[in-house]
Amino acid sequence: MPLTPIAPDSLAKIAIGIDRPEDVVVSRDGRVFASDHQCAVAEIFADGSFKRLGPKGGAPNGINMDREGRVLIANFGIYDKEEGPLQRFDPATGKHETLVAQVDGRRLTSANYPVMDRAGNIWCANSTHAETWPQALDGRADGFIFVLRPNGATSIVAEGLKFPNGMALSADEQTLYCAQTSAADVMAFPVLPGATLGLGRRYGPVLGKLQQEVPAPPAQDLGYTDGVGMDAEGNLWVCLPAANKVVAITPSLEVVTVIHDLSGDIVNHPTNITWGGPDLKDLYIGSIRAGYVLKGRSPVAGQPHIHQ
Repeated sequence: MPLTPIAPDSLAKIAIGIDRPEDVVVSRDGRVFASDHQCAVAEIFADGSFKRLGPKGGAPNGINMDREGRVLIANFGIYDKEEGPLQRFDPATGKHETLVAQVDGRRLTSANYPVMDRAGNIWCANSTHAETWPQALDGRADGFIFVLRPNGATSIVAEGLKFPNGMALSADEQTLYCAQTSAADVMAFPVLPGATLGLGRRYGPVLGKLQQEVPAPPAQDLGYTDGVGMDAEGNLWVCLPAANKVVAITPSLEVVTVIHDLSGDIVNHPTNITWGGPDLKDLYIGSIRAGYVLKGRSPVAGQPHIHQ
């Protein structure tokens, strides 16, 4: 099915009043949760209202789920000059816990996005060790990807990355994709036995320009990559928040613009995309700037996560 563009005005604003809804996750039974700066996670209801759950602390960023329906939270603590661990919140019991606070002797300051594979490994990016997160966008390569294995062991599996951000697994879980925000691209890593990664390579082209380029590019051409998501046809959707744009890298490495809101009145700094609904064609878009989540229909179903 072709990746037909989605008109910004076809997207509905829901959860109006939510704070920094970086990401959304949809459970197997259709419950919708979003990041919220004022709590652990917020649940969004069918009428568009929302309820805050769990304690406030740090900046919940990318979120996902495990098979038991517990929400995995990458806490981007550097946003508030706090620690940035990988956490978990159970909507059924209200239990909120830290899963990983440091890896290989290096503390987490900016956990960004988690994804779990079928073997139970949780892969997560730590974007930077800069003092403040805007400093991290200067092109420094101090980010890494780590893994939490089912036996509780952790290790860094890729490093020297330029602000690693959103991640997605291929359908066969042989490749882990990771956006490098300050390189304006996406990296692809082969997944090796023992939950390790091989050498990464750029997947597709550079997706835009950076602000420090001369002459300064217009916002619509900026390529800072953020959240990514794989659809059922193997297209990797990539959010470009500074350009108010979402593109997709096809299996043939062609780049297709799926959403572009030049005004930013509706699609304002999109940071993550998520699919849900019975047919996995309900599309949710999170944002670090907008005080709402967007919901619409996708031309292609999303690739199901293990919790779906």
